[in-house]
Amino acid sequence: MLLVLSEEQKAHLGCLPRVGAAAVGELGRLAVELLRRGAAARACEAAARRLNVGVDTIQRGVEGLTYLLTESSKLMISEIDFQDSIHVLGFSDELNKLLLQLYLDNRKEIRSILSELAPKLPSYHNLEWRLDVQLASRSLRQQIKPAVTMKLHLNQNEDQIAQVLQTDPSTLLHLIQQLEQALGEMKTNHCRRIVRNMK
Repeated sequence: MLLVLSEEQKAHLGCLPRVGAAAVGELGRLAVELLRRGAAARACEAAARRLNVGVDTIQRGVEGLTYLLTESSKLMISEIDFQDSIHVLGFSDELNKLLLQLYLDNRKEIRSILSELAPKLPSYHNLEWRLDVQLASRSLRQQIKPAVTMKLHLNQNEDQIAQVLQTDPSTLLHLIQQLEQALGEMKTNHCRRIVRNMK
């Protein structure tokens, strides 16, 4: 699977040949630090002074490398696909090898950083439900008003939480149809390919 770069990302990565092959390692280190700790303007300024390059050029290079490394790591692109993806940029063989080595050295660490950044969503534990039907009231002697009450038990960060939901049967049927449609969509080849690449 090839990584498709937009024109903006190509422009950001286009500054790499100007800063030189020796500086690409420094920019790669800054890109991984950006993922680990967030934006570091001081580190970019220090790198710009050391390399005698403008701060703006360093920031664009770091942003371009960050995108290249995160998307490649997220999709678990093979070495050959990574080389083909950056070949479009027209870099020298030496710079392409440096970028490939940077990707291979940091791929596992970037994937672990990305997995830590993913939100921890609650997971299903149990469901209790009850069907209530109101047959009459003081103002209306003959009415049928059904309601489904559900208590959803969820696990979140080793804690159990409960959510109480109430709906009418027609909305519940619509919800069931939508969930069945989503499950059917997960069985298509396209979704299976995406899920396989996410792992």
